[in-house]
Amino acid sequence: MLGFRFTDFQPDPNESTFDRLFKIFQELMLYTSGDVFEALAWLNELDREYKLTNEEYGMGDFIKDLEDLGYIQRDPDAPGGMGPSAKLDISLRQKSLDDIFGDIKKAKSGQHTTGTIGRGDEFTSDVKPFEFGDSLENLAMTNSLKNAYINHGIDDFKLSQDDLEVHETYFQSQMSSVLMIDISHSMTLYGEDRITPAKKVALALAEFIRTRFPKDTLDIIVFGDDAWPIELKDVPYLTNGEYHTNTVAGLELALDILKKRRNPNRQIFMVTDGKPTCLKIGKNYYKNSFGLDRKIVNRCLSLALRCKKMNIPITTFMIARDPYLMRFVETFTQTNQGAAFYSNLNGLGSFVLENYEKRKKK
Repeated sequence: MLGFRFTDFQPDPNESTFDRLFKIFQELMLYTSGDVFEALAWLNELDREYKLTNEEYGMGDFIKDLEDLGYIQRDPDAPGGMGPSAKLDISLRQKSLDDIFGDIKKAKSGQHTTGTIGRGDEFTSDVKPFEFGDSLENLAMTNSLKNAYINHGIDDFKLSQDDLEVHETYFQSQMSSVLMIDISHSMTLYGEDRITPAKKVALALAEFIRTRFPKDTLDIIVFGDDAWPIELKDVPYLTNGEYHTNTVAGLELALDILKKRRNPNRQIFMVTDGKPTCLKIGKNYYKNSFGLDRKIVNRCLSLALRCKKMNIPITTFMIARDPYLMRFVETFTQTNQGAAFYSNLNGLGSFVLENYEKRKKK
């Protein structure tokens, strides 16, 4: 029987009992889609079997600390009367970012650097005379003092506007992104859980964009039989349902959102197991779960080509390694000239990248 397999837990001796339990609790919150009561019930079972707590610090202490620190809160509508807080949402995104992308240092400005000279925060190797409107933060102090000495001498030393020079900076642009998350039935197929890894990847991407590029816009949509937008706070607690995979509806909604952003720099991220199985034609649904339907695939490839013509790259995060599904993602990515990341469920931090625009694989 397929299911979850828990291995021996080896605690870090430098971590407190709360920190060790909290990491497991965060993981369980993703598996239970935000059900605090169920996550704590699982944690109690793990504690009973693996002795995670001790005489000095028990599960009751941990639950009290969770509430006192603001990670869970009273909610009469939630199972067990306890629900997750916004603080827990943030911690889940940060943990997913660390788990998948590792220790990525936050950039100073949170903007995308281009190769064009203009207003920005990242210095080039060039300087220029100060002009009205230039930021004093970019002042080239050594060059300015040197000019003052040459122009006025040491005896009558003074610093005038004509002496000032500033560093040139790269122009930095804003990016508008749409994140698509597959919530179809196949995301938990034959006991194989794909939705939890998909949520972790989506959370990591969202947190990376929010912290590294805070001036960017990020819209999140989910797609099953249809596609609809959701809030970032809802991502950790998503569940998949008895849906087919209408990738076309997701891409069409993503394009509609990006058109409204009126930004020349646009991109789409798609987290999926790679198998489109549904189209909506008028008010009716055309569905085929047996293999890759040519009619559905052709519509997906047409949209991939349309995005390419609009200079909208699509980056696909493939949460499965089925060969025939990988071949579809490969064709889809080649058509869009975008990028694809392939990973198995046990190695989310070890993606294989296919970047067709730059013709790179690593």
